[in-house]
Amino acid sequence: MASKRFGKRIVGGSLFAGLLSKAAQYAKNPDKLRDLSREARKKAESAGSGAPLKEFWESLTAFLRLIRAYAKGEFREIPWQKLVLIVASILYFLTPIDVIPDFVVGLGYLDDAAVIAWVVSAVRSVLDDFLRWESAAARAAGDSRASS
Repeated sequence: MASKRFGKRIVGGSLFAGLLSKAAQYAKNPDKLRDLSREARKKAESAGSGAPLKEFWESLTAFLRLIRAYAKGEFREIPWQKLVLIVASILYFLTPIDVIPDFVVGLGYLDDAAVIAWVVSAVRSVLDDFLRWESAAARAAGDSRASS
């Protein structure tokens, strides 16, 4: 709960406001979304799914899959404001110098985790819709392979 409050304070700040504006530009450009997803995945993998990232790893990777599916035109059932909020949270994750700089060992990702946790709570229904869509798409792909 404390992490969500911390995340809400960060999201309400001027740094995040600038990222929201940048996120809107990214969301309009499928190539930028794909590049953003790749860059964030590399950073997340280098940080690992351990300690500081553990609690928000699944949410972060779901966000990355969602923006890739959006960029490909496969999943578009998302309100614009929520897409921009998700993209801004990923941009925040990629920003090395933020509220707690990422190079601060043991603490550097706490602010990133707080932002992701708050954004997840703000977009929960959309994220759940995406996860159901993703699961159905995977089942359909498995069914079509089985019948080939």
